[in-house]
Amino acid sequence: MIIKMSILEQKKTLAHIYNSVAKELFGTGTTFLKVSIHDNVITFHAKHHRSPRSAALEGEDPNLKMEVDFRMSQLYKKKLKEKIEQELHLPLEAVLRDYDGATQLAFTNIVLSDI
Repeated sequence: MIIKMSILEQKKTLAHIYNSVAKELFGTGTTFLKVSIHDNVITFHAKHHRSPRSAALEGEDPNLKMEVDFRMSQLYKKKLKEKIEQELHLPLEAVLRDYDGATQLAFTNIVLSDI
């Protein structure tokens, strides 16, 4: 796992990275964020701010909003993976993310490589 850090420090650093990606992509952090670490899996449970653009798009073109949500989630995974690898030097095997646009809830699981 993360060498020379307590569990509390690990969670704090991971939360900071997660929120920095949210700010980079959406201009704001999360309203709720919980980080859990179990064996080789890191889980982020987050509630994001509702974007006014997202709400407007949902009213005009719900299918396009779903597509944008999907694409942004893919980009979120890519950026999060890059930042964790760069800042913490962790070998990541997979980044799995599920985002519900209606509630703004997201669950992200990071699976660490068994190296």
